[in-house]
Amino acid sequence: MLLELPDILTPDEVRSARALLTGDAPWIDGRTSAGGQAVTQKKNRQLSQESDASRQLQALVLAAVRRDPVFFSAALPRRFYNPLFNRYDVEAPHYGPHVDGAVLHSAATKEWVRTDISCTVFLAEPGEYDGGELLVQDTYGTQRVKLPAGHAVLYPGTSVHEVTPVTRGSRLASFFWIESMVRGDERRRLLFDLDMNLLRLRERHGETPEAVALTGVYHNLLRQWADT
Repeated sequence: MLLELPDILTPDEVRSARALLTGDAPWIDGRTSAGGQAVTQKKNRQLSQESDASRQLQALVLAAVRRDPVFFSAALPRRFYNPLFNRYDVEAPHYGPHVDGAVLHSAATKEWVRTDISCTVFLAEPGEYDGGELLVQDTYGTQRVKLPAGHAVLYPGTSVHEVTPVTRGSRLASFFWIESMVRGDERRRLLFDLDMNLLRLRERHGETPEAVALTGVYHNLLRQWADT
């Protein structure tokens, strides 16, 4: 499931993030965090995880996604790999087709995290740079994603994906992974669709007996599939 999430960050949070990513922000070679297969495809800059700016931004992004009910419904998070922050420009312009590692070690929490779901939070406006589209090979073909600052996209960690070359300006973003309580993408999609349609039924008809019964179906499926 590929899902766009508008306004994960507020305008004030975007401005705060941008301020921490400009000026003398400690950018390093992005290949330092790439695995053996991905390192040959990766040419970008990444904010040093050891910096105060990175720690402040990690807290900002995690607080934002944790308060968003649609994010929770889609991801059903169990663990987070600490958010990272990258920059693409004409000197470090792209990340070729690759698949992320299945299990990654978070420097912040010291936990191993299974990368069920990938998340990108855009921090630059689309008009600020040319290129820089996130291409995700989905079951319905290749999806092209380039969203306003503060918006996010979720997609399966199993997907082949890339960032196309930036030819003007700078593309700033946060990216991280989620280990879900429900490992399978198809099961997460079914639960998400059921949850969203239950919300619409309640808005239209209130708390009917049918809505109560379907809520029971949702939680019984989650109880059967969830790993906590």
